[in-house]
Amino acid sequence: MELYQLRYFLAVAEYGNFTKAAQRSFISQPSLSQQILNLEEEFGQQLFHRLGRKAVLTEAGKILVNGAQRILSEADHTLAALKNDPLLGPEVHVGAIQTVAPFFIPAVLAYCSANDVRLRLHTHEDFRRTLIEEVYGGKLDWALVSMPLSEPRLQVEILYSEPLWLVVGASHPLAKAEKINFSVLRNETFILLGEASTLASQIQRYCGEADFEPRIDHRCGQLATVKKFAAMGLGISVLPQSARSATDPEGLVFRKFTEGSPSRDIALVRHPGRHLGQGAGLFAQIARAVVGPDSTRSRPPFPANPA
Repeated sequence: MELYQLRYFLAVAEYGNFTKAAQRSFISQPSLSQQILNLEEEFGQQLFHRLGRKAVLTEAGKILVNGAQRILSEADHTLAALKNDPLLGPEVHVGAIQTVAPFFIPAVLAYCSANDVRLRLHTHEDFRRTLIEEVYGGKLDWALVSMPLSEPRLQVEILYSEPLWLVVGASHPLAKAEKINFSVLRNETFILLGEASTLASQIQRYCGEADFEPRIDHRCGQLATVKKFAAMGLGISVLPQSARSATDPEGLVFRKFTEGSPSRDIALVRHPGRHLGQGAGLFAQIARAVVGPDSTRSRPPFPANPA
């Protein structure tokens, strides 16, 4: 059994098709098929059901998937450790959701700079669902995601909690309202991130608890767009405290909720079967240091003042 054979096997398992797996692996389809046959002969069991153009894992194949991922993860980390340049520091691959990456990653880099810590940080900003898949697939050492998260196969550590604030344009009546809770948002037009956003889902849950369905007129792919639309008076939104920035559009107002105290938890997650290399271990230490020593971690690592 060779490592390249396991990579071919996982490619077929991922794409469910020998031709697509061969194209992604930069090998001819007959050559890839032969390597899979060699594996099956070595194991004495069929790894895939060949259903026309589809390749479906057999029970033996399902068992091999987890083992192959662990083997390749260990091999990749060992190779990375051997290649680590002491002048650049150890390597780590980290994913973060869109409402965390623009704030937390710069804080990590600032910490490294201030403390002369060398770390080769590779990042991927995306929706939580995609990041979790990449953690499972061995592409990421860590992912920074929001809770709740029902993934029992992952190791989850809550880093911090932060409040959610109302975001409106300066001319909006709620910009100066004395009472702010989700009930007063019943008749408002909402500006939210895409449907795959965990923050958007959380906001809709809060609305549901206040016994109404939010009217969503605008779905945005970036926080900057949400802020711009809110500043223009196209609707209201709810964003985490850490999203407030000195570069926000003119006329954008963040208001703290006076009732209900909506908040979210941000967690650091990893696959427990993935080797925790030097870079991954160092990143976790830095992430905890950025948040602070408070064991409850009930505050975000990015202080800001409500309007």
